[in-house]
Amino acid sequence: MSRSSSFNRRAFLGSAAALGAAGLALPALGQQLDPAMVQPAAAPVNSGPQHNISSFRMQDWRPHFQNLTNGAILCDLTSRAVHYWSEDQNTYRVYPSSIPVSEDLIRTGRTEIIKKVEGPSWAPTPEMKKRNPEWPDFVPPGPDNPLGTHALWLSWQYYRIHGTHDTRKIGRKSSNGCIGLYNEHIAELFGLAKVGTQVLVM
Repeated sequence: MSRSSSFNRRAFLGSAAALGAAGLALPALGQQLDPAMVQPAAAPVNSGPQHNISSFRMQDWRPHFQNLTNGAILCDLTSRAVHYWSEDQNTYRVYPSSIPVSEDLIRTGRTEIIKKVEGPSWAPTPEMKKRNPEWPDFVPPGPDNPLGTHALWLSWQYYRIHGTHDTRKIGRKSSNGCIGLYNEHIAELFGLAKVGTQVLVM
């Protein structure tokens, strides 16, 4: 974007991007796990300070889903973590995440992944544009894009689980409704999840 543009990249990314932090890679849920052996995966390089790590905990899928058909993703807004279970129960991941910046932007309930996009473009919703008329109407893929490198479209209009190029607000309330992860983590989740994967936001 040109220097003459009124669009402030730093301010925009700071408020529009959804952010995440480090993840955990764990054995299958069917195995007995020794909590002392569960170690956080390395945070992405240059990720800065990690927030909210102490609130992360392993979860079982059974209280949240009837089955694991197509795999399942739980977005826990309280602990700011995204959990993933594979259909065969051999893969379990938990990634710290960002959550919406205010209560009025939060949507909870059951949905599913309807589309996967590598190198997503972005356009503000009508409500975002009302609140921030200086924002651009369209941002192509690249370092200015608030969706990062990968995005998982949910069945709810405008809602995504996506990456971010801006990691300054890791684990905080910082998105306009979406759930955000580090680019490294959304790339992994992108490879694990599929169209039809169940999603619960709670």
